[in-house]
Amino acid sequence: MNRKSIQLTKHLFIFGLSTMLIFASISACQQPASAPESAVVADSTPAVSITEQEILDAQKAWGEGIVNIGKTFTDKGDYVTAASNHIDNFYGYQMGEVLFKPTLVSVKQFRTNKEGALSYFVGGNEAYHEDHGFAIKPWSNIRWESTGVKIIGNMAVAMGNYFFTPAKGGNDVKVEYSFAYSKDSEGKLRIILHDSHLPYTPTEKH
Repeated sequence: MNRKSIQLTKHLFIFGLSTMLIFASISACQQPASAPESAVVADSTPAVSITEQEILDAQKAWGEGIVNIGKTFTDKGDYVTAASNHIDNFYGYQMGEVLFKPTLVSVKQFRTNKEGALSYFVGGNEAYHEDHGFAIKPWSNIRWESTGVKIIGNMAVAMGNYFFTPAKGGNDVKVEYSFAYSKDSEGKLRIILHDSHLPYTPTEKH
């Protein structure tokens, strides 16, 4: 084989190899990209759901807890511990901040920690001079009148009126409420927003 034939053969080999590489590259681009392993693993975590009945049951139990704090106070028991246990049982402070706006305050009316909630229920905290112990009024009954409940995933919002019956007699006290709930990691319903206030009373006629 002469020199020209060898050079021609070499050029044809290089051309053929280049053509194969080009087609291989085009074919690879046309193939769908493989999804990352983490993207194709199905989420096995069950969806958390809240039912309206769970909220109604929690509201009833919350009211019974407030009545129990007042009864413990009347019986000269450890009402502060009773109130602390009530907060631990119903509120979500272990999940983070709870937005707590109690009824009968106007200075430090927005609170985000357990200390502020406990002060409102039992009083005696100099940092919250307006608090006189709402739960140790005391009350003999709390009745709920729901306007509606909205449930979105692991959060629910309830709104309406609740009525507090004074243990020492007298008319029920009507209070407006908006509560938000979420379930903790164990599936227990927790209050994450507590907003209540007295109904508007006009001071003059328009």
